[in-house]
Amino acid sequence: MDAMDADHEMQWLGAALDGQAIAALWTGPPALVAPLSYRRHAQLDAACDASNARGWPVRLRRSGGGVVPQGAGILNITLAYPCTGAAGNMAEAVYAHLCQLLSGALAGLGIAAQAGNVQGSFCDGRFNLAVTHLGTARKIAGTAQYWRRASGRQAVLAHALLLVDADPAQLCAQANQFEDALASGRHYEAEALTNVAQCWQQAHPGSSCPVDLMAHVRQALMPLLQEQAR
Repeated sequence: MDAMDADHEMQWLGAALDGQAIAALWTGPPALVAPLSYRRHAQLDAACDASNARGWPVRLRRSGGGVVPQGAGILNITLAYPCTGAAGNMAEAVYAHLCQLLSGALAGLGIAAQAGNVQGSFCDGRFNLAVTHLGTARKIAGTAQYWRRASGRQAVLAHALLLVDADPAQLCAQANQFEDALASGRHYEAEALTNVAQCWQQAHPGSSCPVDLMAHVRQALMPLLQEQAR
């Protein structure tokens, strides 16, 4: 899938409520995705209009967290599957499972990533994936989840956003302009982020990055996602 909208998320959750397990890799056009909680900002409409005029439309999502950019060079990994047990008790296990899948794929590329906070990154949380180089941790992926319950059944949608060869400076610039227009007080630092391209070069000094890095990363993830969807 090359692009998606919020309808796909609900379709996948609906399938998961019916007992199916879904695993998808997808990319999207340039956009900023913010949680529904951003409706509290009085300047939201004006900030969205300004971002849209710059070519970065804003979409509100059901999961929590903060502003997340989408666009070229970003790969999204979405899992939707039925779950038993209270969501509050299962949330950490869902995050840990998603991080394990993603870090396993990155390890196959020679990149070591661990879950943890990275101060200054957008949508920071303790279930980011970060890569440490020369003593400094930088965020390479972010995660989120959303639960749905119906007719006594429940399912979870777990999502990760992986920076493959997107430009951290550009992503932060767009997110910061949006936050400034909201007067939210939030500010993000490009130095808090990294991407697979940068980490590949660090892990393989003297070697050239694969020409189609996105396809290379998809290939590394595919076996793990196929196993998840069984």
